Amino acid sequence: MIEYKYIKEECKIIAYVENTKVGECVFCEENDVLNIVHTSVEKEYRGQEIAKKLVDEVVKQARLRGRKVIAECSYAKKVLEGIK
Repeated sequence: MIEYKYIKEECKIIAYVENTKVGECVFCEENDVLNIVHTSVEKEYRGQEIAKKLVDEVVKQARLRGRKVIAECSYAKKVLEGIK
């Protein structure tokens, strides 16, 4: 089972499998905007939509706090275009 943890102080969401970090989504927060700058998943865990779920979790946190989400990260940008 994959667990996703939002770490507000570090501006990231991390994916864990049995307490092992398998991916992360890093963002910057400025004013009312969260800018996703990097998304990565360990090679052996790719193809399981972990990266998409990481981006979705950033969007979820932004909505809970009334923030907008943009992306410099090319993968996150594609995911966000699919959400609109």
